[in-house]
Amino acid sequence: QSYCHRLQHDMYFLTSTSRLNEQVVDKIVLQLNRVYPQILTNEEAEKFRNPKASLHTRLSDLLKHLQKKGDRHCQEFYRALQINAEQLFNDLPSRKILKTPDPTEIDTDKEQYMLNDRGPVFFLACFSMAAGLALVWYCCNSETEVIGRARRILGFSPIIIGRHVRNICMLYLEDMSRN
Repeated sequence: QSYCHRLQHDMYFLTSTSRLNEQVVDKIVLQLNRVYPQILTNEEAEKFRNPKASLHTRLSDLLKHLQKKGDRHCQEFYRALQINAEQLFNDLPSRKILKTPDPTEIDTDKEQYMLNDRGPVFFLACFSMAAGLALVWYCCNSETEVIGRARRILGFSPIIIGRHVRNICMLYLEDMSRN
């Protein structure tokens, strides 16, 4: 992928609010003005450093100007961005694409969200099902005297499970104790 295409891809990310501040943009413009070969002429550098224009406008104009100039100019912009704002350079969308060249590779950030997309209701439903099955298994075990213990546990659990569910469980335990 050419640097011009990468810059076009990263343009929205770079021009969004509070990504680049005035000082960093000025440093980048000065570096592009002073690097060999000179990417920006003195007049162009003054235009892109004009404090009367908004930062968003100056940065957008600079990126469009560099795209028109060609791939070498865009490459020098990326080099200046890396030197002056390395963290932002590493967070660029085009850099993230370059870091995962294999399309079959699993992106761990997306995978983390995909595993956790069910929400707390799903967790509570699964936990309730497991607790219910454990209670039934515990109550159906004929080797120990479970009925008395289970009755004590269910008797003190109006907060944990609802009153109607508790009454049904108590009736079931009383039926089991009669049999």
